This record gives sequence, C-alpha cells and structure tokens, in this order.
Amino acid sequence: MGNKTIQFAAVGDLLLTARASDRPGRGLEALSDEIQSLFKSRDLIFANLECTLEGDEKVPTEPRVLTTETQILSLEQSGIDCVSLGNNHTFDCYDQGFIRLREMLSGIGIRWCGAGLNFQEAIKPILYDIHGIRLAILGVVDQSSGISRFAGESNSGVTPLETERVCSRIRQLKQTMDHVIVSPHWGMERFRIPSPGQMDQARAFADAGASLVLGHHPHVVQGMEMIGKVPVAYSLGNFMSSHVYWDSGDYLNWNRFERVGCIFMCEFSKDSLLGVEQIPVYDDGVCIEIDKTGWGEKCITKVNRLLASGVTQKTYDREAFRVNRVKPVLSHLSWQGLKKIRLRHFIKAYKKLVSKTKEIL
Repeated sequence: MGNKTIQFAAVGDLLLTARASDRPGRGLEALSDEIQSLFKSRDLIFANLECTLEGDEKVPTEPRVLTTETQILSLEQSGIDCVSLGNNHTFDCYDQGFIRLREMLSGIGIRWCGAGLNFQEAIKPILYDIHGIRLAILGVVDQSSGISRFAGESNSGVTPLETERVCSRIRQLKQTMDHVIVSPHWGMERFRIPSPGQMDQARAFADAGASLVLGHHPHVVQGMEMIGKVPVAYSLGNFMSSHVYWDSGDYLNWNRFERVGCIFMCEFSKDSLLGVEQIPVYDDGVCIEIDKTGWGEKCITKVNRLLASGVTQKTYDREAFRVNRVKPVLSHLSWQGLKKIRLRHFIKAYKKLVSKTKEIL
C-alpha cells in the first residue's frame, strides 16, 4: 500500500456580494458540476472569502463587500473546507459583521484564519491532521491592500504581514507541523506582477520553512514561481467575480481578464509537496467553470511569462503606469465604459482641471 498524501486545492477571491440585505446575489450554486466533482475528489479546499455580513454600522469608505446569510450558507455544499478572512473587507461592518460571519462559518463547519477580535485570535492558524500529515494554514494581510484595521493585543482586526513576525510564526509551527501554508493578502489591484518587495517576502517565508505561498487581493491572476522547492502563486485571481456595489447604485464590473481565476492543486506527502498544477477557471457572471476555450490558459501563461522574465522596480513602475494611467482611459473608450459616465464625473474632471490651472498660474 502506497504512502498517503493530502490532495489539496486552493482558489482565489470569493466575492459573495449582495446589492442589499434583502437582495442576495449569487452563491456557490454557481459552481459547475465539473468543479464540484473536482472539489469532492480532494481532501482539502481553501479559498479567500472576501466579504462580510451586515452590521448596524459600515465603514465610510466604498466600495464595501457585503453578503447575506443565504450566500454564506451556500459554502456548506460547495466542497470548500476552510477560508482566509485575512483581507481588507472582513471588517466592512466592524466587529458586528465579523462576529456574525465567523459564527455562521463555524455553524456550517467552515474553518477560518487571518482575523480575530484580538491579535492572538487573528494569528491562529487552521490546523489539520489528515492521513497522519500535519498541515497549518496562516492568513496574513499587507498594508498595501488598503486595510486600516489590524488586530492588536486588545482590538479586533486582521493579521498584519510583518515579515519577521510571520517568519517567526512559521518557524514555530514547523516544530510540530509537517507543512505550513502562508496565504498573504497583498499587492496592488489589477497588477499582473508582484512587486520586488513581495518577492523578497516570499523568499523569506520559504527560507523560514513554509511549504507553499498562496496570494490574493489583486483580483487578477499573477504568475507562479518556484523558490527552491516552494511554489509561490502571487495571486490566484477572482474565483467568483460578482459585481461590487456602491451606495449610489453604481457597481464594479469585471473585464474578461479579471474573470479568469486559477485553481491551484498539489499533493502533500509527509515530507514533500508534489504534482503542482494550475487549472484556469472562468466566471461569466452566471456560472463558474473550468475554462476550456484556451483564454484562461493564455492568461495564466502570460502572467507566468511576465514573472519569469524578471520583475525589477522599472518593470513594476511600467505596470503601475499601465494600470493607473492607460487602463482607465481605455476602459472609458469602450461602450460599457461610456454608458457608465455620469454628470458628476464631468464635474469632478472640471474641478481638477481648474485646480491644476490655478497651480500653474
């Protein structure tokens, strides 16, 4: 009889969004039969749950990513076993929303990490012992994600990505665990490459003993590289690309590239990680399916190639210019973009023009 392994899979952002508490959006009934079958064939499925339940108060910044109990309940039959709550939307409704969310997750048997009512709770990993193989999952959040609520000794929040502190935690866990997975919420939205700083952090995690690094936050896939024997997927992209709503009624839609996600798959033996695979998925807004058109594979190949060609500060600055300067202009030239232009957009542009003119004069 062969040695046992843990059949593991992970996906990126689950945007279980709702227009209002009485108007729930899609849940994970949106998964195709093929994905559900794949999930059922694995021992452990992990995801980033990027939303919270409503509370009496909301953070003033928008957009907020709010969900409903109906949508959270859809996790129960999805095949997903555990989630990171270490992201910049977990506390969109402060402690009340977070407490409601974690209680619902616990009630349906979904384990979580990356956030808590204090630092000690937030830093706790998810621990598994499957087939005699011990595995820990640690969720952490970088300041670059825009989060403003980090856990402290006596206040709630997400686990801060402080490199040396995370590395110390990895080394501590490795004393009793066979494998440690680090899942950082980091990077810049829509960037196809990580920053040089993120790559340094990934190397530090690998050197400290992590077996796998699985990133999220950019809402697009980024490349995967091997640091020694450690796979690092800098961003798994959106797995569920639902609309994100503003109070005004406007919503954030996702383009074709942003609707591509990645199912990361591997096997853990007692002392190694085997069979790394990236499976492209696509969410058309109705159903999430394994992509067989070639588009998803093309996107993943593209970002892997960008990463392999080398990331320097210069290449990262070029990507920033593409995302922050070129892409917004091109999006408004499309019909979908033109339809979303409102009077207030012209007023805002006019005020900026006047302000800049006064500065020059």
